[in-house]
Amino acid sequence: MINRRRFLEFPLLGLPFLYAKSMFGQTFEKTSTMRVKLPVMVSTWDSGIAANAAGWPVLEKGGRALDAVEAAGRAVEDIISCCIGLGAYPDRDGKVTLDSSIMDEKGNCGAVAFLEHIQHPVSVARKVMETTPHVLLAGEGAEQFALENGFERKSGELSESAEKAWKEWLKKSKYEPVINIENIKKNGMTSQFAPPFFEDGSPNHDTMGSLAMDAKSNLSGMVTTSGVAFKLHGRVGDSPIIGAGLFVDNEVGAATSSGVGEEVIRICGTHTVVEQMRMGKSPEQACQEAVKRIVKHDPEKAKTIQVGFLAISKKGEVGAFSIVEGFTYSITNRDYPKGKTFEASHLI
Repeated sequence: MINRRRFLEFPLLGLPFLYAKSMFGQTFEKTSTMRVKLPVMVSTWDSGIAANAAGWPVLEKGGRALDAVEAAGRAVEDIISCCIGLGAYPDRDGKVTLDSSIMDEKGNCGAVAFLEHIQHPVSVARKVMETTPHVLLAGEGAEQFALENGFERKSGELSESAEKAWKEWLKKSKYEPVINIENIKKNGMTSQFAPPFFEDGSPNHDTMGSLAMDAKSNLSGMVTTSGVAFKLHGRVGDSPIIGAGLFVDNEVGAATSSGVGEEVIRICGTHTVVEQMRMGKSPEQACQEAVKRIVKHDPEKAKTIQVGFLAISKKGEVGAFSIVEGFTYSITNRDYPKGKTFEASHLI
């Protein structure tokens, strides 16, 4: 199972940053923007090692970056985890809804949001990109499109871990599905928003964002997620939004994000990162600028959330930056054929 990420613990729980390494039992090298050998796969989090491992063989054989990132997405969608794929934790109504986006070196892009019953949303997103004039399909329409294009409809039955976690949350949240706001007022329902933490202290959100540059120096990227657990039914974050959770400009670079998606959407986060690189900033500096804009928007709120950005420039430079400590990313290339995880610098 993919471990949940070290996301919001310190601001909300009041724990000193200096205890971070000992608490989680892992240490990762901290690095600023660095030049990497091409071709290369980069993905968010230490679990990005598994994503990269699926995409790297494509690049190693001289394949296209787009094929590599799709392979990365499909691989993590097949793993039972908290936050990605049909085995992930559901929304508050017990339904797993998936979001994904993909973008290639030519500026072509496709995405799906609020998609149910389909194992590989990243491949549906690619199908949207390659066979329709649209960028984003959502909900029942996205599912219908997937079925019409040969994707298998899964049962929607929760994984064992997801069902257990959901039922435990239901006991303590006192949540009961209702049909309208009047019932909410009448019953005094509590916990209308997804909890920031689970019982074990692990943070309640994660995505897998992967970027690749192939041997021809072409860039592509993808994002896939189930979103925050126990979210309001219908909630969609930044992952399927081109320019928010993912952006690729083959003349400049590519970026992806992880964290509280609503905050990324507010500043068109990954587009901001790429435009900063266009103006000459390194990937880390560009990611830092996007983080600063989020913090500036609401400094007090920023103390209680996490957002991290990961970017690669056309020069083959990789960098990342986050609001608070704990955001990691993984690199796989000839220097790191089995992948290596690094920790990003942070603002707060």
